[in-house]
Formats: sequence, structure tokens, C-alpha cells
Amino acid sequence: MRPIGIDLFAGAGGLTLGFEQAGFEIVAAAEIDPIHCATHEYNFPNCMTLCRDATGLSAEEIRAAAGVGKRDIDVVFGGAPCQGFSMIGKRALDDPRNSLVQHYVRIIRDIAPKYFVFENVKGLTLGRHRQFLDEIVTTLSQDYDVLLPYRVLNAADYGVPQDRKRLFLMGARKGLELPAYPGTIGRVTVADALADIPDAERFPALVEGDSVPAEFGKASAYARGLREIANAPVHFGYRRNYDPDILTSSMRSDHTKESRRRFAATEHGQTEPISRFHKLDPDGVCNTLRAGTNTDRGAFTSPRPIHYLYDRCITVREAARLHSYPDWFRFHVTKWHGCRQIGNSVPPALARAVAGVIVEAMRLRPSAPTEIVELGDTKLLQMTLAQAAEYYGVPTTVIGKRNRNYAKERADERRAA
Repeated sequence: MRPIGIDLFAGAGGLTLGFEQAGFEIVAAAEIDPIHCATHEYNFPNCMTLCRDATGLSAEEIRAAAGVGKRDIDVVFGGAPCQGFSMIGKRALDDPRNSLVQHYVRIIRDIAPKYFVFENVKGLTLGRHRQFLDEIVTTLSQDYDVLLPYRVLNAADYGVPQDRKRLFLMGARKGLELPAYPGTIGRVTVADALADIPDAERFPALVEGDSVPAEFGKASAYARGLREIANAPVHFGYRRNYDPDILTSSMRSDHTKESRRRFAATEHGQTEPISRFHKLDPDGVCNTLRAGTNTDRGAFTSPRPIHYLYDRCITVREAARLHSYPDWFRFHVTKWHGCRQIGNSVPPALARAVAGVIVEAMRLRPSAPTEIVELGDTKLLQMTLAQAAEYYGVPTTVIGKRNRNYAKERADERRAA
């Protein structure tokens, strides 16, 4: 029997996937954004996806939804958004701006898993923010032995072709063996990740759609693993039933001729001066992929890098490769939501490395399951915010709206480029 885990603030599922690939059975995932929930449900149909605000979510509700009763939970993990600012004379955990972290800590203590993993931005370890992090450690230390000193890990050191630094805080229930931070495993290049993907601009169907039958090129060892065409499994996760000859999550961008000229003239590893887009170096790693913003903050599309070979920005699928997502993993059909889901997530390979040391501390010997999972209905990837909110029975106001159609999205991208 596989150890069981729960993902809080799950997003599209980067941590869920990494922990699954390390050998865990993820029985429940909580996420407030209905668009993210729909994508999570598509990719993890056997996991109970809860479209809920953590502030009103109880341990009992999570257990009931997951169908685990009073069974001991092996690990709870997640990355709660936080402000992290301390206030003079007050605890930062009492700051209402950090309520999501408060509820992460509350749920951890109520569920009482054997292990926990808290993931967050590197900035939480710096300056005034450290007070907040120290308060989290102090509170969790009442029930757990916390692995100290906490560390910031760079995804690029764990087989992800991207410079992405994230804080990981881990703890074990008192009396259990503490894990150690994972050792580095070496680096993968941008070309290793992207060279076999056919150019999306060869396919007219990708002007409005996001998938098309395509012939892929020769794959590196890294790409073979993500396409799941390797001779042996490279992890302990479930295989998905998907067609590796379909190029997905690859809707095209409509750049102007002038933008393309500027992109082509930019040297590898440099920043194009007008758009401020970074041009990828095929022999290096990608810069940190970031999410876009909601309408209330300008509704900006995330600044996708320029492809090292083509005079355009990378597609969602190419961003997913640079984030270590396998090719069966699909995102919302729009570029904005797709890039937002990737930019907000933990690279699965990094999550797998962290989850792996917990498996080691538990003295388990995981094995790859033989079951092949059927992915969800692709309609889950095509929902508007209103449709997704109705599907999960939540108000559309749970996240910032983005009232955009495809034509306006392309026009905005042309202006930005």
C-alpha cells in the first residue's frame, strides 16, 4: 500500500505530481481557484479535488472527502501565499494578510500527519520576512521536529532546466525520523527540454486551438522521460493513457513582424530591450517562469521567454517542458491561464526530490504502479471562470476575473511584444 498525502493550495498540481512520482498516493488536494481545480481534476482524476478556501476548510472535511476516515496521514504539503511582513509589537502570524499561512498551520496541526512540507518563496528567508518564517517554525515545533536550518533549493540542481529558487521547510512528527534535504543531481539544458518539440507555427490549427497531431524530433534523455517513451520508468507515479504523437498546450502567439525582427536580433541569454523578454540559451537553463496577473492588477500575460531557435515566445507546452511537466499533463487551453498555472507551480521534478527524502526517512521502498490512469474530460480545460465556478458550486469572486477573449488576448500580446 502506498503512503498517502494531501496537497494544500494545490494549484494545477506541481507538488501533487512530484509527490505522486516519489511514491505517494495523493488522496485529496485543496485549491481556491476553480480554473486550477478543473485542470487538477483533469490530470489527477483519482484524487479528490476540493475547490475550497482554506480559511473555512477543516481537517474533518478533508478526511471525509478523501475517504480515509481516521487513517494516519503520511504527509501534508503545500505552499500557502503570504505577505510575510512583520508588524512592530505583533506576531506576523497574527497579521490578517497572512491568514492563509495561519490556516495551513492549523490544518497541519489538526490533521496531524507524520510529515509536513511547507513551500514558499525565497524572499521569506530574507530581512523582515524571516521573523514570519521563524514564527511558523516555532508554532509547528510544538508538535513536530523541524529540519533546521531550513534551505532554499534551486530547481536547476534537481534536473529542471530552469533557475528557480524556492524555500522548503520540512518536519516530522515527534519521535519519527527526520528527512535530510535532497542532494543535487545535476543540470539539464534548454535544448535538452525543447529540441524535439515541433514548431507550433507549422500548424494552422494552433491559431485557435491548443492541440494537433505532430511528428516529434529526436528526444534527449530528459525529453524521453517527459514523453514517457523511456524503456523503464524514471519515477514511481502512475502512467497516463495519452497519445504521445499529439502536440498539446501549444496555442500560437501572433507577434508583429517588428517584434520578430527584434527577437531574432537578440543574442542567446540576453534580454530584448523593448519587450524585456529574455531569450533562451540552448546550452543554459531558463530564467524563472512567472505567472501573469488578474484583471484587478492589470491582467498582464506572464512574460514568456523568447525561444532560442524561433523568433517567437515559447508556447505553454514548451514552458511545461522547462518546468519538468510530462507531456501527458495538460493545462487550460488559453495561453494566459496555462502560463499562470505553470508560473505559480512547483516544478514536479523538484517536488519529487523533496518527497523522495521523506520516503527515505519512512524507510519505504516504493515501486511503480502497474495501473494506467485515464485522464479527465478535456472540457475541464476549456471552462471559463464562470463555468468552472458553477461546476464547483463556488462564486466567481473567489479569484480576480479576466474578462478577455482570444482576439483581445492576441492584440494585447502584440502590443506587449
